[in-house]
Amino acid sequence: MLSQPRTLYLLTLLAFLNLSGCASWFSNDEPDPQVHLVKVEVVRAKLLEQKFLLHFRVDNPNDSDLTVRSLEYRIYLGDMLLTEGEHEHWFTVGPKHSAYFKVPIRTNLWPKVRDVVKMLKNPRQPVPYRLEGELETGLFIAHYVHLARNGVIIPADLIPE
Repeated sequence: MLSQPRTLYLLTLLAFLNLSGCASWFSNDEPDPQVHLVKVEVVRAKLLEQKFLLHFRVDNPNDSDLTVRSLEYRIYLGDMLLTEGEHEHWFTVGPKHSAYFKVPIRTNLWPKVRDVVKMLKNPRQPVPYRLEGELETGLFIAHYVHLARNGVIIPADLIPE
């Protein structure tokens, strides 16, 4: 007959061996969804506070529904951090489809006004931006998709006529 500590050890070992097999049940070789910053809309621009609406598109390249839970983001204009935050909004993207969502942001560019003025000196000159962050997906078990996108914004396109 086995002693109690030895029995407990064997049961624990068997449990870990069984659980390690469970990890393969959730492994996924499908491609990650793609996230694109499509548009930046100026809502209000005052001296000490600027409000924007960021328009994002999520592309689902897979054959199954994609549940999006949240987006954690950091957006840079040139080397300057424009904003960072988290937007929690659950939605589902169908197989081989795209979905759009909007993220309201608020920032204060006053401490960086000199850098902003230099970037806006020629409104037709493109200003590089960088989007970094994580998209949290999955219905029951979270899956994190790391984001790193680069692009340009033309300031003249943001100025209403």
